[in-house]
This record gives sequence, structure tokens and C-alpha cells, in this order.
Amino acid sequence: MNVLIVDDEPLARERLIRMVGELDGYRVLEPAASNGEEALTLIDSLKPDVVLLDIRMPGLDGLQVAARLCEREAPPAVIFCTAHDEFALEAFQVSAVGYLVKPVRPENLSEALKKAERPNRVQLAALTRPAAETGGGPRSHISARTRKGIELIPLDQVIYFIADHKYVTLRHEAGEVLLDEPLKALEDEFGERFVRIHRNALVARERIERLQRTPLGHFQLYLKGMNGEALIVSRRHVAGVRKLMHSL
Repeated sequence: MNVLIVDDEPLARERLIRMVGELDGYRVLEPAASNGEEALTLIDSLKPDVVLLDIRMPGLDGLQVAARLCEREAPPAVIFCTAHDEFALEAFQVSAVGYLVKPVRPENLSEALKKAERPNRVQLAALTRPAAETGGGPRSHISARTRKGIELIPLDQVIYFIADHKYVTLRHEAGEVLLDEPLKALEDEFGERFVRIHRNALVARERIERLQRTPLGHFQLYLKGMNGEALIVSRRHVAGVRKLMHSL
């Protein structure tokens, strides 16, 4: 994949050029761009697959560049590389597929570039915004702020959501992340794919494996991908879970 680097700081450009050059399967396009206007010109002429884009630059900033790219029929994937983490929401509103906070770590850059290879990259970011904000249908990916920056988790990899005080833990195939979203809002948006098993838990319907009663009379639900772990089903939800399992 061909990668164009856009950053107004020479040292930052050189570092990204070196990091991308050390990864297999990627080629850095030359010259790199030092501002938004140069970026748009080079994108037209070089046709990169991916653009590593700084946000704060003189003239057109990175968000403005990405917004203009959204208007194109076949834009490159955009990964923001910035020293500022407060622009994450705006970044996804202009269809970024990654958001890396400087100093960019090689493993995080590699992971973001791999995500840029996935299909529907142009629509990916918009689909990570809650339906209530867009007026559209359910998301196909969920975004979470982690030490890596912003992670995008495909919905079909989500095993469960569990509420704990202010945050919701999202368990997925590769680990866990924290969400700053109410469980009720997630249930409203994803009710066709997830079922409530407790006042503080939603599980993926297609992950349900078996329901088992313990010697003490509690009900435990086993899910695919949980390695034998089980979640407690509250008594008020047992009948609904059983009915669902019969229909699967």
C-alpha cells in the first residue's frame, strides 16, 4: 500500500517515514506534504492508498483536508497522527479510520495501517457514531479511547457489554475496552443483536451457548469466545433468555 505523510514538522515527517519504511507491505510516497494545500495536490497526483495526516497545520488543517477528501468518490484512507487527543470525535466525523497520538508507537501505527486495509474504510468512521447522533441505523463498529489512541471494534466481535458505575465494559474477541456510553442507549441501538440478561449486562445473541443452573439456584450463561467463563442471569430475565435460545 502506498502511504503519503502530511505533517508541518520536519522531524515528525522523518520519524513517520522511517517507521512506515520498516513495515512490510507499505511504501512511502515522495515528496511528503508539509501543509493541507500540498496534501490535496499530492493526493491528486500520487493517488495514495493511505494518508498519515497531522491535524494542526498552517492554512488548511488536517480536519479540513479530510473533510474535502470525504467529498471524493474514492478517497484514500485517513489516519490522523497528532499531538492533540481532543479532536477524536471530529476526526471520525470526517471518516478517519485511525487516530494516533504522538509520539506514535510503531505497533500502534502498524495496527492502524492494517485497519486501513479493510473494506468500506470511507464509511467506517461515520458508522462508529451512535445512531442517536446521526439519525441513521446501528453502527457496524464501536470506537473506544484507549492508551493506543482510538480503537475501532467491529460489532460482530463484541461478546458483551457490562455496566459498572459510570462506564460500560465492552468485551470483544481480543480483550476489553471501556465505553463512556449508557447501557440503555446501547440496548436501544443494538437490541436486535444483543439481549439483556441482567440489569447491568447485554450479551450478543449469536454468542449464546448454554444456560446452566448452579447448585445454589443461580443461572449462568455461557458464551462462545469466553473460554469457559460464565455470566450471571438475573431471575427476571431467565424466561426471556430461554425463549430466545429456543428460537435460535
